[in-house]
Amino acid sequence: MATKNKKQLDSLFLWITIVLVVVGYFIFISSSLGLFAQQGGGFASTAFRQLLFGIIGGFTFMWLVSYIPYKFWQKYAVPVFISSVVVTCLVFIPGLGFTYNGATRWLDIFGSSFQPVELLKIGFVICLAAWYAHAADRIKTFRYGVLPALILLALVGAILLAQPDTGSFLVILATGAAMLFIAGVRGLHITGLGLLGAVALSTLVYIRPYLQDRLLTFINPAADPLGASYQINQSLIAVGSGEWFGRGLGQSIQKFNYVPEPLGDSVFSIFAEEWGFVGSVILIMLFVALALRGYKIAANCKDTFGKLLVIGLMTSIITQSFLNIGALIGVMPLTGLPLIFVSQGGSALLMALISVGIILSVSRYSTN
Repeated sequence: MATKNKKQLDSLFLWITIVLVVVGYFIFISSSLGLFAQQGGGFASTAFRQLLFGIIGGFTFMWLVSYIPYKFWQKYAVPVFISSVVVTCLVFIPGLGFTYNGATRWLDIFGSSFQPVELLKIGFVICLAAWYAHAADRIKTFRYGVLPALILLALVGAILLAQPDTGSFLVILATGAAMLFIAGVRGLHITGLGLLGAVALSTLVYIRPYLQDRLLTFINPAADPLGASYQINQSLIAVGSGEWFGRGLGQSIQKFNYVPEPLGDSVFSIFAEEWGFVGSVILIMLFVALALRGYKIAANCKDTFGKLLVIGLMTSIITQSFLNIGALIGVMPLTGLPLIFVSQGGSALLMALISVGIILSVSRYSTN
């Protein structure tokens, strides 16, 4: 019999997550076949690491975290956020952090890579949710409403833009905006923060040539098909080749040395080539179903911290996923973000499932 303080976790949200992870692993395995075209590609080891660290490790931690009452995170919000900031800053220490494609975003831990920004996303959400739960009615003021968010975003932005990791910063910006809106921050303050963000991003594009290239290739993908526009052109070829029902599982041509990063941020284009428009819509609808169920958990939670915690974590997952998909079908600029639950990266999948575990904890321990 469910008690007032503890009830069954949201099984539908859990099952949608399981389906996404299982489907994502099959997409990943199929995309990994392209490694056979590369000398020493390491198909088996790549698939095993994703299974062991991402899926088995992820579901284990997800289940454990789902039994931790979510109020625990409110109590230790500041230490969690500070720890996530410190770990993220470790990428700048020679010997710990390493650079790939001009970006220093990864830690080398016993021969395995870990991208600490995934931890920072969770730490940011926990800290902001805890603050707004503490601020209560004072949230309408500038001092207690928008100023704390501005300070957190400035700190996070300084770290991520130094790596650089503009895509992850955009995800955190969108997450923060959703939390501010739901928390009840004054619309005028949110608008002002949005205008400030737009000016900052415009300035960033102006001073960083690689961001200019991404914007220009978005506006005109045919401008430099063998250079800056190569990834988006190859991705669009893959997506278009899938037509209605795709070439079939494992039958992608573009993953064999054509599409850059077929296991990473381009994995959706490989999936679209193999499963076509129909398969792509089904995958997108799974993400939509996850979002709707997650937001329903937030709506059913009467506790401010729990509600904002779910809103933040859910928005982070969905924003990153749709930024990835949107970029590969040409409706927004490339960001370099991986597709949650699908792209290569055991640590990213692990942290995503920990976020799911926290959401499940809210569904289990919140009182209606």
